[in-house]
Amino acid sequence: MASGPVTGVDFVTVATSDHDAACRFYEETLGLERSKSWGDHPATEFETGSLTIAVIDWRNFGRDNEPNANPIVLQVDDVPKAKAELESRGVEFQTDIIDSGTCHQAYFADPDGNALGIHHIYGDRG
Repeated sequence: MASGPVTGVDFVTVATSDHDAACRFYEETLGLERSKSWGDHPATEFETGSLTIAVIDWRNFGRDNEPNANPIVLQVDDVPKAKAELESRGVEFQTDIIDSGTCHQAYFADPDGNALGIHHIYGDRG
């Protein structure tokens, strides 16, 4: 085991140029629980059950908004069912369902172009 100062991951961030629209997407479209706002800043946290996603308009903090190109992959119980439900809510998937032999996965983006995916392990990871 590594012996550095890092003990875990608290949250990840995704950039948005339209904070209100991004919050609607993460709360209403993805169905994530809104947990905390950063005071008067355009930054809001959403809970996945194992990881917090903070949606932030970085311009308020003196940075540019750049979408994440590498996906945050969200766990679901059934990828085909979750994909169909998200599509019914307006999500456009960039891939069909990928079957790796141990899991199913599919990829899409939020309204700001941040890469996201859904994933379910159905087999042995070993």
